[in-house]
Amino acid sequence: MKIGELSRQEITARLKGPGLRWRTGPFTIHLKTSAPNLADHLRVLYQSHPLLNPPYDEVGDFHIHLSRGMGVRRWWRPKVYFKADAPSPFSPFPLDHALPLLEWGTNYCIASRAHQYLILHTGAVERNGRVLLLPGLPGSGKSTLTAALSLRGWRLFSDEFALVRPGTGRIAPLVRPIALKNESIAAIRRFDSNAQLGPEFPNTRKGTVAHLRPPPASVAADQQPAPPGWIVCPSFERGSSVTFEPLTQDQGFFQLAGNAFNYEVQGARGFRAVAQMAHHCPTWKMTFGNLEEAIEALEKLTDEVQVPMKPSPPAKADPPSETTPPPQTQHPPLTGIER
Repeated sequence: MKIGELSRQEITARLKGPGLRWRTGPFTIHLKTSAPNLADHLRVLYQSHPLLNPPYDEVGDFHIHLSRGMGVRRWWRPKVYFKADAPSPFSPFPLDHALPLLEWGTNYCIASRAHQYLILHTGAVERNGRVLLLPGLPGSGKSTLTAALSLRGWRLFSDEFALVRPGTGRIAPLVRPIALKNESIAAIRRFDSNAQLGPEFPNTRKGTVAHLRPPPASVAADQQPAPPGWIVCPSFERGSSVTFEPLTQDQGFFQLAGNAFNYEVQGARGFRAVAQMAHHCPTWKMTFGNLEEAIEALEKLTDEVQVPMKPSPPAKADPPSETTPPPQTQHPPLTGIER
């Protein structure tokens, strides 16, 4: 059964009572709240996610409670508070911003607790059995490009995380609504008039935020991991044509390690996982100014640059010293794609 099969009243009753529990990727989320309108948002944005019914066969990974403010804050400028088995790391949000608080709070839970994975801050989409990683800082266009690719048939893994299994190097999907901010919201509406976006939430700490419903086919395949294939570091520049600049293996290594939430926590295991990806996955810096052109270029790249389907096992060597730099990647030529 899926969340979208419940009525608004049924979702509300569960949220106020025993809680609503669903699976997203490898995690189980259990949510309780009396925040108004959240049932409507969940029913649309998590429409295709598997609903879990009691009695539960497993322990939930994250038990989240969005509680309303007490005392005068219940009525004057009402607030909503995030709790997840521990003191809240967030200041309260306005009551009508419960959805952004839930999404950012869930991100916090994953980034701070799911250390069975190497957690990379990157967009991730799959094509032809391989995952394209899109690491980037805020404002680089990472989430917008990930959203556009998912709307053009690429299998969405995440716009925020790549969950790397250190033992195998494979990436576990984590398919959730894609958070779009400010100008990206209008850009996706222009890109695809059929894109299903939730309401806009103005005046958040990141500006105006809206969430794109993930493709049902991606949600249905969220238990199917895949190996990484390419690393592209996007950089949006208005009016720019699409260009690719090849990066060396050590540059690719630092792009991944620098965008990892728990690289230090993973220790040598994390080093080996990043080194394996940097060794097997060719890396580029990509500048783009138009989503359609960017997608066309990425489709050409992933068609022309084939990565072996069975990479060798991760090396057991210690991290390189200053006198033993890692070997450099030899990039295949890109025909038909502007560098």
